[in-house]
Formats: sequence, C-alpha cells, structure tokens
Amino acid sequence: MGADVKLKGRLKTYIMLPVWLTVPFAVLAVIICFCNLTAGLWSVFFVAVYFVLVMVFFRRSRRTVLNEMIDFATHYGTIQRRLLDEFEVPYAILDQNARLMWMNRQFCELTGKARNYHSSITGIFPQITKERISKEPQLNVQVTKDDRIFRASIGRIDFSKMIENSTGLETDESDQFLTIMYLFDETLQHQYLQEKQDMQMVPALVYIDNYEEVLDSVEEVKQSLLVALVDRKVNKYFAGQGGLVKKTENDKYFIVFPHKSLDEMAQDNFSLLEDVKSLKVGNEMAVTLSMGIGDVGSDYAKNYGYSRMAIDLALGRGGDQAVIKTKDKTFYYGGASRQVDKTTRVKARVKALALREIMISRDKFYIMGHHIMDIDSLGAAIGIFCAARQLGKQAQIVLDTVTTTLRPFRECFVPEKGYPEDMFISCQDALEEINSQTALVVVDTNRPSYTECPELLTKARTIVVFDHHRHGEEVIRNTDLSYIEPYSSSACEMIAEVLQYFDEDIKLSATEADAIYAGILVDTSNFMTKTGVRTFEAAAYLRRCGAETTRVRKMMRNDMNAYKARAEAIRHTEVYRGSYAVSICPADNIESPTVACAQAANELLNITGIKASFVLTEYNGKIYISARSIDEINVQQIMERLGGGGHMNSAGAQLTGCTVLEARRTIENTLDEMLDR
Repeated sequence: MGADVKLKGRLKTYIMLPVWLTVPFAVLAVIICFCNLTAGLWSVFFVAVYFVLVMVFFRRSRRTVLNEMIDFATHYGTIQRRLLDEFEVPYAILDQNARLMWMNRQFCELTGKARNYHSSITGIFPQITKERISKEPQLNVQVTKDDRIFRASIGRIDFSKMIENSTGLETDESDQFLTIMYLFDETLQHQYLQEKQDMQMVPALVYIDNYEEVLDSVEEVKQSLLVALVDRKVNKYFAGQGGLVKKTENDKYFIVFPHKSLDEMAQDNFSLLEDVKSLKVGNEMAVTLSMGIGDVGSDYAKNYGYSRMAIDLALGRGGDQAVIKTKDKTFYYGGASRQVDKTTRVKARVKALALREIMISRDKFYIMGHHIMDIDSLGAAIGIFCAARQLGKQAQIVLDTVTTTLRPFRECFVPEKGYPEDMFISCQDALEEINSQTALVVVDTNRPSYTECPELLTKARTIVVFDHHRHGEEVIRNTDLSYIEPYSSSACEMIAEVLQYFDEDIKLSATEADAIYAGILVDTSNFMTKTGVRTFEAAAYLRRCGAETTRVRKMMRNDMNAYKARAEAIRHTEVYRGSYAVSICPADNIESPTVACAQAANELLNITGIKASFVLTEYNGKIYISARSIDEINVQQIMERLGGGGHMNSAGAQLTGCTVLEARRTIENTLDEMLDR
C-alpha cells in the first residue's frame, strides 16, 4: 500500500483516537505542574513517552491495518458474489436494451442458457420487452417456462446513483440505467388458486319454459310420466357435473355445481337444452328449458342475484337457452329454436290494466320509438296515443326524422283531420318540457342507445316499455312497466292486444287502425314470417276498426330511387359459402336507405338455396346491417356478435368506425367462426 493512501471518515477517527488523547493528557500534566512541580514533571515525561509510543505504533501498524482491511473487503466481495451466484432465486442483470449482462446459476438452469448468452431477454420471455422496461421503472410480469408460472420482478438501477461517489467512473448521460430481474416461482400458488376456483359452487336456476302448454298437449295419464322424465334428465345431467338439484316448484329447479363444470357445460353448449326436446310421450310440443347462471366470484349471494338476472334475461329472449352472467359480460347458449307461441292473452290483459293505472296517475305522456322510426314503431306509438286520448290525457310522439316510408302515415295525423297540432314533438322540445308528472312510453325497442332520444330516459321518472325484441346486455332499467314478448310478430301486434283490454269503449279511427295494421304487415313481410294465431287475431281486430289493406298498400309504396337501389343491391349480391347472400345497398339519392336495405334482405330470401341474407348500407356515419332468414339460420345470434339483436329470422346491427367493405368482411368472419366451430 502506497504512503499517499489516506484514511477518512469513521475509520480515521477510530485509528487516530489514541493520538488525539495526548492533547487532554498534556493539559492535565501542565495543571499538575502548578500544583506539584515534581509530580507535574513526571506527568509530562509519561505523556511524552505515551505520544512517542502511539506515533511509532501508528506508523508501523498503519500499512498492516490497511492491508488487512483490503484483504477483508476482497474476501467479502468474493463471498458476496458467490452468495449471489448461488442465490436460490433466479437473478439476472440487463442493460438498457434489455440484453442479458449477467445471470446467476439458478437463472441459467431455469432458462437453459449459458453465462455467455447476451441476447435480448425477449427471446426467452416474450412478455418482457425493451419498451416495457424503458417505460416502467418497477414492473411485475407473469411469465411461463416449461409449464411453470413465474412472477418476474423487474427494477431499475440508475447509473447516476451508482457512480455519484466514485472517483474512477463518470457519465454525461443521466438516463443510463441497468435493470435487475428476479423470478419467483408461483406455480403452486396458481394451482391452489385454480383448485379453489374450480371447487367454488356456482348457483343456477332452471325453468321449464312451456310447462303448462306441454302438459295440455299430452294425455292426462301421461303427464306425470313426462314430468318424471324431465326431472330425470335434469338430475342426471347435473349429477354428472358434480352438482346438486333441488326442485322448488313444478317447473323450477335450483342447482349448485362446481365452477370447473361450468366450462365443460359451456363447451357442449349445454346439451341438456337439446336432450329434453327429445322427450316424447305423446306430447305434440317439445319441452324447452331456460337456464340462468351467475358467475361473479366467491360471493354466493351476488352469484344468486346474478343467476336471477340471467334467468330473467333468458326468459325475456324467448327461452330455450342458457345465459351466464358475469360482472362485465353476458354469454348466451342455445336459443336456436323458435319462441313458443302462446295462445293465451292473460298477460296482455294484465299489462293493459297496469298501463291504464299508470296513465290515470299521470298528466302527460311522451311516446318514443327507436332511432329512424319505422312503420311498426310509429303504429305502436299511435296505439299508445289512442289509449291516452281515451282517458283524456295529453300525449305526444317524439319524432325528429320523418323518412319517405313514414311520411304518408305522418301526413294522416294533421290538424285538418282533427289531430292536435303538437301531436309530434322534437327531441329538443321534449327535453325542455318534461317534468315530474310526465311519463315516458318506449315502443319497439328495449335498448337505451337505440331510442330516438336516450336523454329522455334519464329525465323521466315513470318509464313504460313495450317491445317484441329479445333482451340483450343493454336494456332500459328502472321501468315501472315492462312488456316484452319475443314471440310477438311486431310491437303493433302487442299494442293491438293491449287496446282490446285497455277500455271496452275505446274507438280507433280508420287512419289509426291503418297505421297499426301497417306495422304488422311490415314486420311479418305480409304475414309470411313470425306469424301466429294471435297475429291474425290482432289483424282481425284492426280490420273491424276500419283498417283497409288497399289503402295501406298505397301508403307503403316506395319511390323510384329506392326501388332502383333495392334492385341494385340484389344485382350485386354475392353468395358466401354457397348459402349466404351478402350485398351492399347504395345510399345515394335515397331518403331512407335503411328501409331499402331491409327490403332487399327480404327479397333475397326468395332465391333458391339462400339460407340467410345480409344487406349493408351506410347512413349518417354508421353502417346498418339487415339480416334475414327463413328457418334454418338464427340471424339474431349472428347479429348479437356484432352488437345488434332482433329475432331468429329478422335481426340487425349498427357498426361504427369502419367502412362498408370492412363491415362486410366482419360478417363473413363471424359466419366462419360460427359455422366452423
């Protein structure tokens, strides 16, 4: 060790302490001299000897002390490096470009890389990239290696902190850093968590949709046999999944089963739905089930609450399906069969009386359909207007856009024909005038975003909904009265039934009957689709009120441009996968391209071999899709994947942020996914 090496800090204080003690000793010796000269001289002599001995010892031992300290530091660094290398936790150091600079033995064994491997860490763990390391100083990433799960804890060491006290290194860049990474094996932890989740019990509700109708269709002596067979199917299916079944009512079951069975049942699309349809003991009608399952975590009360929401959603969509409801999403399975057409009108009578009670308690009503109102929506609104008028209440129809198809009917309700001048009101005026005594009636839609004025839903204290579309994830909440019947052909059919029970003395004019009758005609494609016994009964009621088919047909005629656009869409139709007609309807020079789009989709079904048709058009910055089928394909399920909905044979969707061609490719990709699974 050179003579120019100097000590500093606490070490210097410790070594120099004996030297510094000579100062107080010398002062003490001087004081003694004043008291006793002889004793003072001896004290001075001993202090001088002490000082000489300390200086000699310090000079001779200084080199030895420093050498021993350096030797200790060297061995300590070696031990420290050895401990780090043999550290049980895999450890590595990366440079600023995410390249490996050094790794310990455990890291080498885990990754199978030698110590001279200096490539990017991304080659070993794709989840760890240079960009992520640069952006986040502290990072935890889950990575996998050889079926093992690790948590990579990544931290940053800045160069500036490493060399701020160093006399041998310096840097001009303050953003230079090294990255250290630890790997913690969490395989067992994940296994235990997965086992805990798999064994968690999930509640489910199973209802027989058409219990009374099926029993009515079979001989009385066989009814108990049919019920027993259904019970056996349900018990056997869930027992195979490790579940327990408790029958709460004749047509209702409460079930709990392990969470791990949920994925298995979903993968086979809840085969129980199809199994019960095969039960035949003389019954003319197939048995159908609805399932509601709540899956939101370990809170069993919340799971049960979500299962009730799911079963309501399944029943509201027509039954014959399973619905799994989570916190963020809703999944649908089944629902490929037609909705059960119930001949009883008890529900319509109950809803009519409930509507009457609400109307008596309110002074004013706004009636609102969906955006770009069609004839079915307008006809249903006219029917509600007539009900309010019967009770002497003020009612107004919220309508902003009058399309070419709607205009002939709209022009029938003018002051010259005895209707109020303010029968129709704009969205803006409705928002300004609504108050606590104003009720809002929504017809022909149950989605808030699809309504003519969604803001009205947040301001109205009383909300009534009449719709024939199946429930989706988005639904109008906090309704005072909700009447949603997916098996009905149209909203106009539902309103025609309600009017018959609303008041015995209610009278409809021929014009009003025409509007409601036209709504049924449009949604049933002239009674060719979605028609049941109640559809014709509603039409017969409207005919008795004065509806005239010839007059309605004249008002429903299209202009030449719309007809040409429809013909152009049919002419450029392409058949995808041999059975699916896909086309684009031009929107130029057409006031209502969405109507022409729907008409083209209907006409394409007249072509031999076409199972379903999809026609697209661009209007007001959105891509509108009309989907139609006869009986083989459930277009409602296809449109739900695109954020839309509707019925098995008639559905639609609206897309934004894409072109017509991109929307077309989206439909084709969706068809591929559903057909190839």
